Amino acid sequence: MELLFAGKTIQNVVNSYSDILIRIAFQNTKSLTDAEDIVQEVYIKLFKYKGDFKTEEHLKAWLIKTTYHRCKDFFRSSWFRKVVPIHEDMEFFAPEEQKVMEEIFQLKLDDRTVIYLYYYEGYSIKEIAYMLGKNENTISSKLQRARKKLKHIIEEGVNDDE
Repeated sequence: MELLFAGKTIQNVVNSYSDILIRIAFQNTKSLTDAEDIVQEVYIKLFKYKGDFKTEEHLKAWLIKTTYHRCKDFFRSSWFRKVVPIHEDMEFFAPEEQKVMEEIFQLKLDDRTVIYLYYYEGYSIKEIAYMLGKNENTISSKLQRARKKLKHIIEEGVNDDE
């Protein structure tokens, strides 16, 4: 008997959500290999999950929330503190996205996450607040501050090129 999650097999879930989860983990860790490891851990956690997902949106929100929390755990780990990162290309982003992602990477982790979920994944402030376990007003404020910081970063880049 095959396990179903919101009516989907684990293979369907992996096929449907791996891209978004790897992108979220990558924009948090800045490392494709670490992002892939985190997503693999999320799927293992899903496989062991005993709860039920009422809808596919509930499943997707759970996956994103779990990925976000696993990224935070990654930075707290002793392994992370002892490893020297190597530079990785952002080949899986379109060329026009790569420049913007480089600018987004200059933001703090929480700001990057809110910007990414809002603009790249199209979630509302209410949905982001739910996924991250934060108040809607907090997310709204973070989004406003992150926009201002990102605007400043982009304007600095434009001025440097002139």
